[in-house]
Amino acid sequence: MNTLIKQTLAVSILSTMIAGTAMAAPAEAPPDFIKRVADGLISSLKDDHAKLQNNPAAVKAIVRQKLDPHIDSQAFTRTVMGTYAQSSSPAQRAQFEKNFRETLIENYGSAFAKYSNQTYSMRPYRKTESKNPVVTIDFINKGEKIPVAFQLADKGSQWKIRNINVSGIDLGLQFRNQFAATVKRNGNNLDKAIANFKPDAEAAVDKK
Repeated sequence: MNTLIKQTLAVSILSTMIAGTAMAAPAEAPPDFIKRVADGLISSLKDDHAKLQNNPAAVKAIVRQKLDPHIDSQAFTRTVMGTYAQSSSPAQRAQFEKNFRETLIENYGSAFAKYSNQTYSMRPYRKTESKNPVVTIDFINKGEKIPVAFQLADKGSQWKIRNINVSGIDLGLQFRNQFAATVKRNGNNLDKAIANFKPDAEAAVDKK
């Protein structure tokens, strides 16, 4: 009997711990999270500025280390695949996520390779109970302010970036349109489309 009671208590305590973990909210405020990520990235770019000139591999390594862990790639995958996410297999979604992640690192690596001591400022943040709060910062380049809004996802114990809006342009939506066009170009063959899809961040941001 004592063994049964102990087992029951153990299961009860474990269930409570799991439930508590699932319901836990990020301790960090959304703007503090974005500031920490931005400061970490910019600090690395500044410290290694001389080494990064004409060294795209080094820039991509910084992006992989400082930015990639904070991206909710699964949410990005669902957004960009759109309706194709529902008809795709788990293996296809996993392959899409892998390819998409690597291409984004290529995109952001190319962008940050042009870094030359640009700064940024945080916009006032409106506190919300939403699981997907938005934090906006202004990147300042030669006097021009470029607003970048980060939509976050509450992952229980931490925030992750689930979408980005640059100067009013929804990157997730633009990438979705690019992927839909890729599917059509590949005769609606999803495997071929996933293999050939190359999201173009610069084209997306230039879309007016």
